[in-house]
Amino acid sequence: MSLTLSKENYFWHKVHSLTGIIPVGFYMLQHLALNSFALAGPSYFNGVIGFFAGMPWHILLILEITAIWLPLVFHAVYGIFIVGRSQPNYFQTKYGWSQNRMYTFQRISGIILFFFLTYHIIITTANKYVNGDEVIRYAGMHNYFAGTWYGLPVYAIGVLCASYHLCFGIWNFCIRWGITISDRAQVKVQKFAFAMFIVVTLLGWSALVGFLIPKYSQATPSYSAYTQSSV
Repeated sequence: MSLTLSKENYFWHKVHSLTGIIPVGFYMLQHLALNSFALAGPSYFNGVIGFFAGMPWHILLILEITAIWLPLVFHAVYGIFIVGRSQPNYFQTKYGWSQNRMYTFQRISGIILFFFLTYHIIITTANKYVNGDEVIRYAGMHNYFAGTWYGLPVYAIGVLCASYHLCFGIWNFCIRWGITISDRAQVKVQKFAFAMFIVVTLLGWSALVGFLIPKYSQATPSYSAYTQSSV
């Protein structure tokens, strides 16, 4: 791959790498963690939706724009620019080492993730603003996954790519920011990235399982009164 960067691009490459961890990566982890509440049942998952629905709309909108949308759009668009400039060489025999594979697959996962997130935003966030919160509550998500043949595989692949892109992006981030200089340090982070990839993927998939196995008889948590009043 081409490693030649101009001074201007060097700065934006580092910003791109940073936004992939903070705030985009952090948001992704908490998003998957909160979605996994679906595994506990409707009342738990709807409690999460009710919490955000109960926030003042202008505060929520400002948080979404500044902490999610602007960093995410920059990271996605500049990521496509990086992919366009790259010259993949992993599939050439002499460049088939594991670090090159990780970097190449991270770029491939980024492209898939770009289209998946576009689709995800349309059927969740955009749909919510048009049709209300009900479409993203437990029943709405259960109906989506149970009523479509493509919902589960699309989201399973999307979660897999998002997990890979973030976890091995940490390995790349540590190198780019000079945190791991020695080969030994890079190998340690590489092992950590692999373990994290397994954990995060299972966390994301647990939400999909939760939506496919409705538990309407689940005991209501302590904040259920607030949740029911916000429906």
